[in-house]
Amino acid sequence: MITFSIAIVLLVCGYLFYGKYIEKVFAPDYSRVTPALAHPDGVDYMPLPVWKVFMIQFLNIAGTGPIFGAIMGAKFGPSAYLWIVLGCIFAGAVHDYLSGMLSIRHDGAGLPEIIGKYLGQRTKKVMLVFTVFLMVMVGAVFVYSPALILGSLTPFLGGDSVYIWCGIIFVYYLIATMLPIDKIIGKIYPVFAIAIIFMAVALCVVLVGKCPSLPELYTDGVMSDAFNGKTIFPALFITIACGAISGFHATQSPLMARCLTNEKLGRPVFYGSMITEGIVALIWATISMYFFYGGGAADLGQPLTLQAPEVVTAVSEGWLGTFGGILALLGVVAAPITSGDTALRSARLIVAEFVHLDQKPIAKRLYICVPMFLATMALLWFNIANPDGFGVIWSYFGWANQTLSVFTLWAITVYLVRNKRNYMVSLLPAILMTGVSASYLLVAHLLPAMGIAAGEWSGHVIGLIVAVVAMVLFAVWRKSEAKN
Repeated sequence: MITFSIAIVLLVCGYLFYGKYIEKVFAPDYSRVTPALAHPDGVDYMPLPVWKVFMIQFLNIAGTGPIFGAIMGAKFGPSAYLWIVLGCIFAGAVHDYLSGMLSIRHDGAGLPEIIGKYLGQRTKKVMLVFTVFLMVMVGAVFVYSPALILGSLTPFLGGDSVYIWCGIIFVYYLIATMLPIDKIIGKIYPVFAIAIIFMAVALCVVLVGKCPSLPELYTDGVMSDAFNGKTIFPALFITIACGAISGFHATQSPLMARCLTNEKLGRPVFYGSMITEGIVALIWATISMYFFYGGGAADLGQPLTLQAPEVVTAVSEGWLGTFGGILALLGVVAAPITSGDTALRSARLIVAEFVHLDQKPIAKRLYICVPMFLATMALLWFNIANPDGFGVIWSYFGWANQTLSVFTLWAITVYLVRNKRNYMVSLLPAILMTGVSASYLLVAHLLPAMGIAAGEWSGHVIGLIVAVVAMVLFAVWRKSEAKN
């Protein structure tokens, strides 16, 4: 528990000190009129109280990442602590804050617009397709995973309970994506956020009371995944995404950038919600280390082979009883559902921004939503119809998610260079994630699945080469930029 305690303190200190420094690097203008005040439209651009914006942002970015990702990442032992803490403070929170603030500065622009402005129009077009496809994948993945948990809670629905819940969640997605942001998202999302925080705090209290023997960084050092034989690089950096850094977050920050009333609120909303998510990830990673390495599975009478959703169910019901377990599970269910619908909402706005289609009339929202939801349903059907459909989609989602963070970080770096700010704060995580994404294509056997032969070491070497090439290209560009 010592490593866990230190990690929590470091995350809080990261917000108080490094978060303040990042805010100073960006230099928010407190007198600048934000998009929410400049042209509220009653649908997406709408001033909201800062506490609501924080809760919605936290819920939007949470998804299953800080829970399921942390559970799977806990199999790497104390290595998970290092990535969550360092990744969250120096990469994820920086990524979320600066992408959100750039959206505010560019009149609430979506991620492809921001990337296009700083990385070029060709890159913008590629990222438009890439981002919308990622949002559709998020919608499909985040229908199926909560439906599995809800299905386990409603056995009276019979063998088709998962399919029934998939249908219910999908109908909710359509309604939430279409309605103005204050109708559903602004009213019930803060409640769901409180449920997630309650779940994490309650489980943490039980964990501290048990005071279990856990792997510690100072005794066990960094560990590879002993269960699946995966090495730390790059698997850990993809497995724990939302709890450390996630490109998906940069698609959600513009949603809240359109609701903030002052730039000074950016740090608590964008940087602060990422730190909060990191704390949730730390709690679940620690619980899972106890489950996998500290005898927790035996205490609950469960096998070590449980998958992440099953670990959530077993721990929540075993530690908090029936009522507390249901509340905790609802928190876990709310996170992916709310991230799924805001992902599709973000996709609607990105497409509308690209084709210059006004989203105030509901009919014009339908023009975009109908084909987008048909594509999501197709992916969902593939997910359900194939035995390993979820695993295939999740693998590609994990890679696409972190690849999106690469483009976002490089766009942020270009902005900082051009505005004569300390660009190293985004350059270093950009280089790291460039190598991770390139390596993961080979090491995770995504390319071998297409018939392209690759091995673990070749993947590492290629990842390193790609990162070095990116550094060289950046140095050349910066030199040219300085001359101009």
